[in-house]
Amino acid sequence: MRNFLSDKVTGIKPSGIRKFFDIVSEMKDAISLGVGEPDFDTPWFIRDEGIYSLEKGRTFYTSNSGLKDLRKEISNYIKRTQNIDYDPDNEIIVTVGGSEAIDIGLRAVINPHDEVIIPQPSYVSYEPCAILANAKPVIINLKAENEFRLTPEELLNAITDRTKVLILPFPNNPTGAIMEKEDLEKIAKIAVEKDLLVMSDEIYSALTYKGKHVSIASIEGMKERTILINGFSKAYAMTGWRLGYACGPKDIIKQMTKIHQFAIMCAPTTSQYAAVEALRKGDDAVEEMRKSYNQRRRFLMNSFKEMGIECFEPYGAFYVFPCIKEFNMTSEEFATKLLMEEKVAVVPGTAFGDCGEGYLRISYAYSIDNLKEAISRIDKFVKKLKS
Repeated sequence: MRNFLSDKVTGIKPSGIRKFFDIVSEMKDAISLGVGEPDFDTPWFIRDEGIYSLEKGRTFYTSNSGLKDLRKEISNYIKRTQNIDYDPDNEIIVTVGGSEAIDIGLRAVINPHDEVIIPQPSYVSYEPCAILANAKPVIINLKAENEFRLTPEELLNAITDRTKVLILPFPNNPTGAIMEKEDLEKIAKIAVEKDLLVMSDEIYSALTYKGKHVSIASIEGMKERTILINGFSKAYAMTGWRLGYACGPKDIIKQMTKIHQFAIMCAPTTSQYAAVEALRKGDDAVEEMRKSYNQRRRFLMNSFKEMGIECFEPYGAFYVFPCIKEFNMTSEEFATKLLMEEKVAVVPGTAFGDCGEGYLRISYAYSIDNLKEAISRIDKFVKKLKS
């Protein structure tokens, strides 16, 4: 019998995030700090709207691009937070999470052999999605000394005559790094000069702790060359509702909608009705969660300082990215030993790119009590290593 599997697909490595959590699920008294999922329940007023939509029998397909009311609210939200005008009818599509938007966005614009620049460490889906879209991923290794921000020099060095897309993953998963307006203006200038399309993944935009998040699409000349991706999973604690969206030039959104139409049909109807309510009434709830995350962020930063572990200060998302190079162990070895000896699961930095070697991703989307117990165990583990 012939081998029926795709060489392209079999050549893609599985996500490096899940490995440790299969073990954790069967390990008594283990604490997981690895999954990027809020520990908050979806706010009640959002859940109520979802329940109400079911009670009213709103269980049918929506339009391919999403409920008109939801697209209007997304447009209103982007206008009030970023002062960018998007036409709800032609420049917005509702997707099954931000991950689908990444996938169909790349497939809509890539021709074979086009190059996609991907700064790493970053979210695990970018590189596989680029490969599946028949692009060549070009990796930029971000550096701790630059606070894991993308510099103009790094970008210029990566651009060739085949470069079409720059993925901009800020606020960043796994590092928590942000790009401020002055950083983005330098990147935008290069994008215009080199005629690049930017895919800006802003799923953590509401969870920033230093000033206000700025979208590169808000910078002059960038709206027409940016696919802005966002969603409801992180800010509204709606991971299981599977809802995201993309905003961008109407010609690109039209082609993304075509792929979405054939592959998905539409995002979950119940989730869409709930999301309308989230955008209309959710600002206060998001702010409360953001404040709680910030408290946990400060607790972890202080804890690592007391342990003597180097960790640059993250100002976005809900992750810290401590450096463990001093222990002369790979990230995988450190994470495995920590799990087996102290029953604390974290993610090796290499899950997010080879340049993540020597780092760990630790999520603070967990209760302060869990974080305190986990830090106590990590402290014990580090003391043993240093003794």
